[in-house]
Amino acid sequence: MLTKLVKILASSLWSTLAVVAVISAVGIAIVVNGFDLRVSGGLALYFVIWWILLFAILPFGVRSQADSGEVVAGTEPGAPAAHGLQEKAIWTSLVSAVVLVLVAAVFPLAGL
Repeated sequence: MLTKLVKILASSLWSTLAVVAVISAVGIAIVVNGFDLRVSGGLALYFVIWWILLFAILPFGVRSQADSGEVVAGTEPGAPAAHGLQEKAIWTSLVSAVVLVLVAAVFPLAGL
């Protein structure tokens, strides 16, 4: 059910950007209000987590042109047939928000 919702939300660039912005704002607001983190610290931590997780999520669900049987002339056969970057941006934002809250919850335990 969540995957269908993500596909619908990733149907246009503007809806994808809006969803990513809302998810990011909610995650940062939770750590700022709930865990006494400054807005700048929350933004910086979210930014780092988001980029690390983006590169972890990028390979999921990628089918090469050779696998799909539609190799475009002049391209590498191992290149993705459909990259799905908009969906991956939404998934990355969702996972990053959860990881951000978990990391902020662990800070007091680590004495930070």
